[in-house]
Amino acid sequence: MRAPVSAFDSYWKPEVPDGPRGQLFRKYVALFVAVVTVALMASGLFDMWFSYREQRALLLNTQREQASAAAGKITQFVEEIERQMGWMTQLPWSTASIDEWRFDAVRLLRQVPAITEIAQLDAAGREQALVSRVAADVIGSQTDFSQHPKFVEAMASKHYYGPLYFRRESEPYMTIAIAGARREYGVVVAEVNLKFIWDVVSQIKAGNRGRAYVVDANGRLIAHPDINPVLRNTDLSHLAQVRAARNAGSVPSSVEEDVNDLQGERVLAVYSPVASLGWLVFVELPVVEAYGPIYASVLRSGMLMVVAICLAGLTGTFLARRMVIPIRALRDGAARIGSGDLNQRIAIKTGDELEALGDQFNSMAAQLQGWHATLEGKVEERTQQLKLANLAKSRFLAAASHDLRQPLHALGLFVAQLRGDMSAQERSRIVECICASVAAMNELFNALLDISRLDAGALTPNVMEFPATQLLQRIESTFAEPAREKNLSFRVLPSDAWVRSDFILLERILFNLVSNAVRYTSQGGVVVACRKRGEQLRIEVWDTGLGIAEDQRQNIFSEFYRLGEPERDQRAGLGLGLAIVDRLCTLLALPIELRSVVGQGSRFTVMVPQAPVRPVAEQPVVARVPIDVSDGKLIAVIDDDPRVLDGMRGLLRSWGCRVISGDTAVVVVKGLAACPPDLIISDYRLSDGKTGIEAIAQVRDVFGGAIPAFLISGDTHSDALLQARANGLQLLHKPVDPMKLRAMVNRLLRKQPAVDALG
Repeated sequence: MRAPVSAFDSYWKPEVPDGPRGQLFRKYVALFVAVVTVALMASGLFDMWFSYREQRALLLNTQREQASAAAGKITQFVEEIERQMGWMTQLPWSTASIDEWRFDAVRLLRQVPAITEIAQLDAAGREQALVSRVAADVIGSQTDFSQHPKFVEAMASKHYYGPLYFRRESEPYMTIAIAGARREYGVVVAEVNLKFIWDVVSQIKAGNRGRAYVVDANGRLIAHPDINPVLRNTDLSHLAQVRAARNAGSVPSSVEEDVNDLQGERVLAVYSPVASLGWLVFVELPVVEAYGPIYASVLRSGMLMVVAICLAGLTGTFLARRMVIPIRALRDGAARIGSGDLNQRIAIKTGDELEALGDQFNSMAAQLQGWHATLEGKVEERTQQLKLANLAKSRFLAAASHDLRQPLHALGLFVAQLRGDMSAQERSRIVECICASVAAMNELFNALLDISRLDAGALTPNVMEFPATQLLQRIESTFAEPAREKNLSFRVLPSDAWVRSDFILLERILFNLVSNAVRYTSQGGVVVACRKRGEQLRIEVWDTGLGIAEDQRQNIFSEFYRLGEPERDQRAGLGLGLAIVDRLCTLLALPIELRSVVGQGSRFTVMVPQAPVRPVAEQPVVARVPIDVSDGKLIAVIDDDPRVLDGMRGLLRSWGCRVISGDTAVVVVKGLAACPPDLIISDYRLSDGKTGIEAIAQVRDVFGGAIPAFLISGDTHSDALLQARANGLQLLHKPVDPMKLRAMVNRLLRKQPAVDALG
């Protein structure tokens, strides 16, 4: 008896095709192979051509980057020397200050090893002093350099770069001269060792035989891996690449055609200018070495293309024989699944992509079945998550509202007391209480603003490398006194490690941790220490406080969560410090650990990536400036709130300022008449539909010049901060502490003389 034949079996056991169908089948196979072959050939040819172009462009880009990097190092080298020399031109020359000048000159030689000699020329071009590493110091030689280019050109253009010369026929030198801001300041002249430039070009490796060298504006060789051509004072202006670079100007580029190098070999040449000196940095690679990998790659691609065409022909024949029946099975199965029969499964056993496609159809049908069955459960789960999120938000707002109402309630009581009769001592005490309540509100607003910025992603870390001792010293200077007032032992152990992170944000993390440790420790002490663990530095904060129970260790990183909440003792903070720590650690990708024993204390650990240890450069001594420069200054204040205007006028006038205020820029300009203000303070959002940025620009347009200005805003959205930065303005968020406001006013007013001098 014959077994029944299923419909699926009929797909896999088709009747043998007759003659005409076989002929059509052969035509289909031939057409398929022809199309694939043509496509592969076209694709292969295009790939070989573009591969050649891309490889050549890659070589040129690599050389261009090397040349630009070397030019950048040379420019940085010269600019750093000029910057250091600039300190020597700040005051006019005087024989009475010779000791101070020699002290500054010795310090300059110590800070800039490349400078061998430093000399001071007076306003008449006579040498008054010379300090050297290799010769005896000379004071008052009165040598006349009034006609020398280093004096003439420096006095004319403030800078002078001398030609290359050699000492002892081996060390390249050049002269750099910088004139003071006024003629009586004279000219400072330095003899600079250019061995650094030779080190730069010697370290550039372009392939196996490539090289880098530097020429001056006239095409004369300055630096070369082989010092002999430099000592021979070789002129390279006749080379095609040098000639083209001199004609092109100061734009980094490459010479597209192959050119000859100093030895006559064909090379690919790329150059980058050193704009301040007029020098050119060249990087060259022999053509034989440059194009060798390209030709080998093209040959390999051609061979692979031939093999691929052959395989494509064989594969086309095989697929043409195998694809018809599985495709029909896929079509029918997909139709049944599409009609709603999710129990339908497609069975194809071809071992190729068609089988994988059938499995994907089956997986899709199974997933649709599962989703349909669990849809109600997922909806319920999402609803519950939304409820929990709303509850958390409500708790957050309730806690914030409570902590805002506390100082507001206290303020109302204190203000009511001020209206009655009282002694001067009692009035002073109430004023101090009002200031404390305002400070508490300001602290809460700043903490809420920090959390808002972190949740909105408005903070961008500024990662840098710095010594950990800077953080440790700031921690010790900030918290040693509060710990001493509580009779606590406070130790910060030194560390010589360097770390890589955002200094300000990492400091905020550690300040919050140490602040909590001091606040919640009543006896014993607090220790801050660092431990090196592999590539990480563990910064640990130990305390001998009450400790944190296991069931509270996750909650302490939530907003407005305080330990000891039932007592509501005065030592409790806002409950936002660890929430900010948690968000900052997430932003900086810094793991944080907590270990605690109830009744014994806690240890918080922040793990920061280590950086290579570097010597700390000496900081230049900056002259002290007056703390308060606002007395007698004319300040324009723009705000649409009359109470804010009244408060700002009273505060600024108490500092000795003259104030012109108004709710729009037009009113302020009318009040200023023809007298330009020394400073502009504006609210960010004004009632006339304009922003403070536009109001400041309007006042500046009327009086001309870049008048110092800054913004004050109650808008905590990141857009306001970004727009202020884009226009070069500082932004303070309301409420603004008067001391912070005064510091901003003084800082901007101190810049005013420099602006006038430039204008």
